[in-house]
Amino acid sequence: QVQLVESGGGLVQPGGSLRLSCEASGFTFSWFPMEWYRQALGKERELIAHITSDGDTTNYADSVKGRFAISRDNDRGTVYLQMNSLKPEDTAVYFCGALRSSGILWGRGTQVTVSS
Repeated sequence: QVQLVESGGGLVQPGGSLRLSCEASGFTFSWFPMEWYRQALGKERELIAHITSDGDTTNYADSVKGRFAISRDNDRGTVYLQMNSLKPEDTAVYFCGALRSSGILWGRGTQVTVSS
């Protein structure tokens, strides 16, 4: 089955850290760039991080630059998002996406809530 499954979300205090994972199955993960997006309640989905298929190049939205880090393990078919110095405004559902030639394949998302 072709799918992406995110995990690692939860409730964290401001200043804390979380590591999200996104595990791929049913397609050749190593062929495709991967991205992390987030969508806060009542807002549009926002692209926050991108990584090339070989993992050599990453890009970030200004809102997360210096705090978040995207990485991937092609042997495990998994992309990660390390999130540090979390702020209340980082609260959102986080989605991973595979940039396939047929279009973006989305996971179902994982909720991240930053609150004291």
